[in-house]
Amino acid sequence: MRNVSEIIEQFLKRSLLQSDAGVIEIQRNDLADRFQCVPSQINYVISTRFTLEKGYLVESKRGGGGYIRIQKVELGVKEAILDSIFHMVEDRIDQTASEGLIYQLLERGHITVREANLINAALHRDSLALKLPLRDEIRAKVLKAMLITLLSR
Repeated sequence: MRNVSEIIEQFLKRSLLQSDAGVIEIQRNDLADRFQCVPSQINYVISTRFTLEKGYLVESKRGGGGYIRIQKVELGVKEAILDSIFHMVEDRIDQTASEGLIYQLLERGHITVREANLINAALHRDSLALKLPLRDEIRAKVLKAMLITLLSR
């Protein structure tokens, strides 16, 4: 028998497939009630199985009426890739998210191992020895500039 995490994961993936826009918005407490589990179980499933490395963009809004939005990111043609990247990155990106994005581009053959290593080295917190949030803002600008150059060839 499958465990609760697997059941929740399959439910969310099925919901994404059925969504016309490829996006779902869920209430963490409602989902926990549905599967008779604690809300932290929902957090665990989302944080481990719906990551950028696995092709998902997750946005969370806390507070009354808060939600968790999950979107499957499909990287297709180069223009769509850049569009997706600009949507995901916006004005800032942390190191973990940038590494996930680079990993996803590498896995799908859009960049080489050497290019991925160079980008990760340039965007590493040791290379960008600045205070937050400035470091994440600079990282986003450098990442976008590098990917525009690489993906426009």
